[in-house]
Amino acid sequence: MAKTEQPPIYVHRRGNVLAPEMELDAELIQRFHPGDRIKVSLHTGRSPSKLRWYWAYLGRIVKANECAPSPEALHDVIKLHTGFVTPVMVKGFTVAVPKSISFASMSEQEFDAFLATATRWVEQTYGISPEQVFGEDAA
Repeated sequence: MAKTEQPPIYVHRRGNVLAPEMELDAELIQRFHPGDRIKVSLHTGRSPSKLRWYWAYLGRIVKANECAPSPEALHDVIKLHTGFVTPVMVKGFTVAVPKSISFASMSEQEFDAFLATATRWVEQTYGISPEQVFGEDAA
């Protein structure tokens, strides 16, 4: 039976208590019965605003020059051209599979490095900088 992936629950530390960040987080926690033992893996969450900025940037690049059919396609192209891939052997050939930038797949520092590399590649390839796209609100 396939395991269903659950959305992450975000909390804020308040003293020795972990409090839900949003209503959705509270609802997910309330699915557990009082007294249930809950396994928690602790790590700092990625800044959602950086991720939103990245996808907005790609969306505007795609709209400005039609370089890809979608921001998701451009994202894969960026990963392929910047070497953010996992080499996989398929029938004797090495195939480059784009890696994930999900919260679980990389730390905030790794994402920052990827973001810098990606924006540099986009600027060199398409001649459009974040400053040209967002003005003073760039990154």
